[in-house]
Amino acid sequence: MTQDTAGDSGNSAPDFSEAGEPFGLFETWLHEASASEINDANGMALATVDAAGVPDVRMVLLKGLDGAETGPSRGFVFYTNLGSAKGQELQANPFAALLFHWKSLRRQVRVRGSVTPVSPEDADEYFATRPRLSRIGAWASDQSRPLESRFALEKAVARYTAKFGVGEVPRPAHWSGFRITPMEIEFWHDRPFRLHDRIVFRRKAAGDAWSRTRLYP
Repeated sequence: MTQDTAGDSGNSAPDFSEAGEPFGLFETWLHEASASEINDANGMALATVDAAGVPDVRMVLLKGLDGAETGPSRGFVFYTNLGSAKGQELQANPFAALLFHWKSLRRQVRVRGSVTPVSPEDADEYFATRPRLSRIGAWASDQSRPLESRFALEKAVARYTAKFGVGEVPRPAHWSGFRITPMEIEFWHDRPFRLHDRIVFRRKAAGDAWSRTRLYP
């Protein structure tokens, strides 16, 4: 991740001392990353396990940090095809880990927690904000399944484009979202000679108070 140098890491070291809970700190870091990352500051690695217990990981986009500001159900929300590999894995084993890596700031945030589906109303509301072609793509793509050719995908897109014409494109039943309710959130910041700053917030259940621990790098 970093070199063994005494140089400045590119930004001032964040002050963890005043952070009593992790969500506010995360929102501050995400806001700062949004101004410095070239692409997709809301990109996050999502780790799941398959039916055999083998880990699986891919990049997705954070689409909300929802719930009341200090409410027990607050969590990290993303959307996907429910029939995709990640969709099936999360429905079978509703736990996940996330990793945000902001290279421009030399910071990471790691998240672990339980997973629940978002409500149909929330999924509908978000789906309606997507570009029209993205909504059509949600109908046309059998995500994670074998595809015989690119042309086959383009034909499916054309078919659904004709089907919906100039009318509204409704959310397909196989497309929705998940919320990761964190039990652990770790903040990591690069420091010289790999003497990094790490602080982890933990709780046993949603709604419990957070404990805060500084970790050796």
